[in-house]
Amino acid sequence: MNDTGESPPVQLARNFNELLQELRVALSGVQILFAFLLAVAFTERYEDESTYIKTIHLVTVMLVAISFGLLMAPAVWHRVLFRGGYRQRILTISNRFALCGTGFLAASMTGTVLLIAEIAVGGVGAKILAACAAVMFTTLWFFVPALIRRDDS
Repeated sequence: MNDTGESPPVQLARNFNELLQELRVALSGVQILFAFLLAVAFTERYEDESTYIKTIHLVTVMLVAISFGLLMAPAVWHRVLFRGGYRQRILTISNRFALCGTGFLAASMTGTVLLIAEIAVGGVGAKILAACAAVMFTTLWFFVPALIRRDDS
């Protein structure tokens, strides 16, 4: 038994279910963002955009695709390796993938802000808005949890 009163297999199952629930939340946002970015390429205005805008768009689409791949992998692994006794290994690796996928999601959200801001205001203002988005995601998603962990140590 651990400090929660659960046996190791029960705790492992709960931890894995919690991870999958968290990934479902993240994946919903990733899917919506991916659909939006795909739709952008099929608008009439897109063809007239500069190479710079199209590059931002393509890089952002690739960041979202990488995020999706990393965040979706744990569910696929669970299904492929179902009842094979790999849950602990899957959970350990999946945690890393979830964090990396979240990092790529932050980058893709920043890219999306840059893309929209370049079209809306352009120039330095667009870059400042994208930098603010990057700082916000980094702070909320990574820095604050690191502070909480440090405070508990």
